[in-house]
Amino acid sequence: MKWTFLEKALEFYRSQSLRLSPLLWLGASIILFFLLIALFGPWILPNDPLLVRMSDRLLPPSAEFPLGTDHLGRCILSRIIDGTRTTMSTSFLVLTTVILIGVPIGMLSGFWGGRLDTFLMRTVDGIGAIPEFLLAVAVAGFLGPGLLHVMLAVACVKWITYARLVRSIVLLEKEKDYVKAAVVAGSGMWIILYRHLARQVASPLAVMAALDVGRFILLISMLSFLGLGVQAPAPEWGAMLNEGRSYFQAAPQLMIYPGLCILMVVFSSNLISDGIRDHLDVRNR
Repeated sequence: MKWTFLEKALEFYRSQSLRLSPLLWLGASIILFFLLIALFGPWILPNDPLLVRMSDRLLPPSAEFPLGTDHLGRCILSRIIDGTRTTMSTSFLVLTTVILIGVPIGMLSGFWGGRLDTFLMRTVDGIGAIPEFLLAVAVAGFLGPGLLHVMLAVACVKWITYARLVRSIVLLEKEKDYVKAAVVAGSGMWIILYRHLARQVASPLAVMAALDVGRFILLISMLSFLGLGVQAPAPEWGAMLNEGRSYFQAAPQLMIYPGLCILMVVFSSNLISDGIRDHLDVRNR
């Protein structure tokens, strides 16, 4: 019985994996690569990312420093690896936060309707009227520099997108026969939201969440570039861009390497989002 179950599970996995887009696999591989670096970073660091050695400043790549050193003699590769943990973990924590805030608000607003829907949506419209980047800068500037404050600033900006998406889906689905049948059968609101509407929300939510991983990293890096995020000497990709801009002509690698990391993660998140959307779209099958 056990081997039969494993064989069926393996067969299902193979059938599903063959349907997935090669671009989705490429994006997932890149994200997995950075996640492994973030997970095993402390054990693969070639040097201390915080050690300052002015005698080794702006060195070219070598066996000791595979990507060279920065203006303070610190190993660029070690700082990128150590910064991967900060950047990736921050993005996923913010993503979890905005989902936990935006999804319940959107589901309650769409299903309950009435004054609650009006109040929540007017609040969402008021926040959404301000450009995302300006609002994030304002919130982060008000709270002060720091990684936690940047996370709060991004969460305050991005939860409204999830609330609007979920509300629109719930408004459409609650008028369908299966939801009306559940209401007639005596199912409570929470049971309907959990058992019926949550399934309809899951697919578009997965597409948006995959896309927003790169967006969050980009926004967090921009705030750190402006000096509102991670503070020196802690490594973070956006902060590394800020530190290297004064030496761009003499040592462009100080900005090129962290910039490439941001580009690769944003690009791969777009590939994953497009791949999930195509896989979940029945018409494309």
